[in-house]
Amino acid sequence: MTAAAARPQCPLLDEVRDGLSRRQKELSPTLFYDRRGSELFEEITRLPEYYLTRTERAMLASRMPSVIARLGPRTLVELGAGSAAKTRLLLDAMRANGEPATYVPVDVSAEFLRDTAMALGTELPGLRVVPVVADISVGLGLPRVLPRPVLFAFLGSTIGNFEDDAAIALLRRVREAMCPGDHVLLGIDLQKDVRVIEAAYNDAAGVTAEFNRNVLRVLNRELGADFAERDFAHRAWYNRVAHRIEMHLVSRRAMDVHIPHVGTVPFRAGESIRTEISCKYDRASVQRLFHEARLSLDEWIANDNPAYALAIGSSATWRR
Repeated sequence: MTAAAARPQCPLLDEVRDGLSRRQKELSPTLFYDRRGSELFEEITRLPEYYLTRTERAMLASRMPSVIARLGPRTLVELGAGSAAKTRLLLDAMRANGEPATYVPVDVSAEFLRDTAMALGTELPGLRVVPVVADISVGLGLPRVLPRPVLFAFLGSTIGNFEDDAAIALLRRVREAMCPGDHVLLGIDLQKDVRVIEAAYNDAAGVTAEFNRNVLRVLNRELGADFAERDFAHRAWYNRVAHRIEMHLVSRRAMDVHIPHVGTVPFRAGESIRTEISCKYDRASVQRLFHEARLSLDEWIANDNPAYALAIGSSATWRR
C-alpha cells in the first residue's frame, strides 16, 4: 500500500489503513452494520440455512423464563442489539416478574438502534429504553446508574466474531460494569458437522454474499474509495484448526483500489480481505474465556441438534 499525503485524523481511516496493509488484508465486521447491512443481517436470520437465530430463540423461549424469575434482573443490557427480535422474550419474562423493566440496547448502528428503541417503546408500554450507540469492541458507554440487578446479554453467538484475546477483553469490560447480583448471558454456537456450519454462511439465495460485499459500499460511501463490488467474490469456509468460519472477499482479478487519505491498495488475483470470523466453541473453551475474564460459568444450557448453548455467568464466585 502506498502512503497518502495530508491524512486527516479519523479513526475509520486509521482502522482501514491498518487492516488493508496487513499480509492478510482484513476489515472490521462493524463495517457491515450501516442501515443496509443491518437490514441484510435481519434477512439472513430468517434464511433456512441460518440455524443460529431460530435455535437460540427457541432456547430463550423455553429456558429463560425460569432463569429470569430466579435471577430477578430489573435492567437488560444487550450488546450488539440489532432489531432486538429475541430480546422481547427476555423483556416479557422480566415484566412477568412485576418489576418495571429498563432496556439498554448497545449497537454501532445509530439509525437502526433508534428504530428499534422506538418500536419497543410502542410495543411494551412502561418499558424504559435507554439506547447507547457504541462499538463494543472499544467500549460499552453505559449509563452510570442503572436499576439493579442487571442482566448483560450478548446473543447470536456474536462473541465468536472476536479473536480469543479480544473476546476476553470484551468480557472483562462487561465484568468491570457488573455489580454483585448482576449476570451475563451469552449465546454460544458449538462445534458440529462442518457442512451444517458452512451452509449457514453460504446461503443459496446469496443474501450473505450481499451482506459481505456491503462493507465495500460502506468504504466507498464513507471514505470515497473506488471498490467495484462485482470484482470481489464472497467466500466462507470452516477453519478446522481454529474452529471457526472465516468470511472473505476474494479479488477476481489484479487491480488497484484507491482510497483518499489512505492511498493505493494493490490486489493480486485471488487475494482476499477477511471481513469476519465466527468461532465455534465447546464447554471447555467457553469456560476458559470466562475464567480469563474473571467470570464464573454458573450455568450451561445446551441444545443437541443443532449444537448450541446459553452460558450464564457472574463475577461473584470467580476463583483464580
